[in-house]
Amino acid sequence: MITGVYGSTIASYLTLEEKRIHTAVDASKVRYLFKFTNDSTKKVKYAYGLKSTHNDRYVFNHFVHNTTEDLFASEIDFKPFGFWYYEVYEVTWLGTVTLTAGTPAEGENPDVSKTAPSTESERLPVNDNHGVVKGKVEEGKLYIQETVGSEQIQYTQHTTTETNYLYAD
Repeated sequence: MITGVYGSTIASYLTLEEKRIHTAVDASKVRYLFKFTNDSTKKVKYAYGLKSTHNDRYVFNHFVHNTTEDLFASEIDFKPFGFWYYEVYEVTWLGTVTLTAGTPAEGENPDVSKTAPSTESERLPVNDNHGVVKGKVEEGKLYIQETVGSEQIQYTQHTTTETNYLYAD
């Protein structure tokens, strides 16, 4: 299970290397697409993990908190708080690894300039510089805790009437 605090960087140490599907490519040509599904709302979000450490058994990926999400820059907003189910998909390249949605030229098919799939089922045109989803390599739970302190309610006593009431500020 991965745990984190809302508003901070979320780190994951997962044994993804020993579960690799496309072992013929070098580890530098592999990225991991995470699919997050909220337990209560069933809202789905995607993000590529920022892969910073790659060892024989595990891969360290992290995600940066940002209210403006960008799955290619590993920026995600884990609201609502609580439990999220995650699935990790291996994406490999034969050529240059670039995580971009691309900006198509006028009249051009949007998938031509895109270099990385946005979902586990998206297929890009055949090209060595386009990522290919090889399959699911991990799944589990993620727990996002609310930001400590900021959600607490302060109560003050209302004294303008004979009866005392509590009001939230």
